[in-house]
Amino acid sequence: MAVFEVMQKLSDNPLKFCPQCHNPVQRKISRPNLASQAPSLRQDNLEKHGFTQFKKVEKGVYEKTAGKGPKIITDKQ
Repeated sequence: MAVFEVMQKLSDNPLKFCPQCHNPVQRKISRPNLASQAPSLRQDNLEKHGFTQFKKVEKGVYEKTAGKGPKIITDKQ
């Protein structure tokens, strides 16, 4: 049994026959190849992209760690 690889979109019609020996083939789908890792959550990167980040200080109280906005948000009266 020979193995060969062809890159196709999921929307492409699958190959039905091997291009070399013309025997029937089955399509196998591999995991995607992601070009980049997740964006960084560093303070400077968040601010550069216009995000604001808060961390929980205590129940109902959040302190700003990055970005614009109030220094503290709270649901306490």
